[in-house]
Amino acid sequence: MNDILPMTEEGASSESERTVAFLLSLRARGVRDLALLRAMERVPREHFAPSRFADLARQDVSVPLPCGQTMTAPHTVAALVGALEMKPDCRVLEIGSGSGYVAALLAAMGGRVVSLERYRTLALAAHERLAGGGFAQLVELRHADGFQPDRTLGRFERILVNGVMQTVPEALLARLEIGGRLVGALRVEGAGRLVIVTRSEDGFDHALGPIIRIPPLAPGLSQAL
Repeated sequence: MNDILPMTEEGASSESERTVAFLLSLRARGVRDLALLRAMERVPREHFAPSRFADLARQDVSVPLPCGQTMTAPHTVAALVGALEMKPDCRVLEIGSGSGYVAALLAAMGGRVVSLERYRTLALAAHERLAGGGFAQLVELRHADGFQPDRTLGRFERILVNGVMQTVPEALLARLEIGGRLVGALRVEGAGRLVIVTRSEDGFDHALGPIIRIPPLAPGLSQAL
């Protein structure tokens, strides 16, 4: 039995207005990537937010998650995903699944996504939300240590790290394909700075960007949650 009630015309209009306002607020913050904006229009953030915070989902704010984690504010998500320079059908490794929202965006942009989450509680909930949103076949989500990804995963054309690192782990760099691109944040003089790592035949090139507000990521699997 389907428990989802049909949306009234008034409700659909109100939802459409909230979506337009949400997208306009991101454009006002400088988001210009049309593929990303289309994905943010298609993927309802409220579907991935805890139900008690669903009213905040279409606002440009971070939202609390279990295990002391957060859904990153949309303009920060846009900065990270935009820096990835996504291409359709590329293999993407995501570190820090969180709610599953960013993995859904990457899949909506045509990525073949593997997402790793250190908290079992979050991994299970994200898997359910991705399945409920129709992304179960597009995202492979694992409960795993993102800083030590399994070598059998192979290499990826894009790697997205959803958090601040002290350094980029060598094991993570090893998963980056030649010609690939890793995006995350590095702790520099007490602040998180956007970092873009590209790999060529000659090695790795690191480029720092602006300060970015995003929580730190911890290595290893969570033992309690």
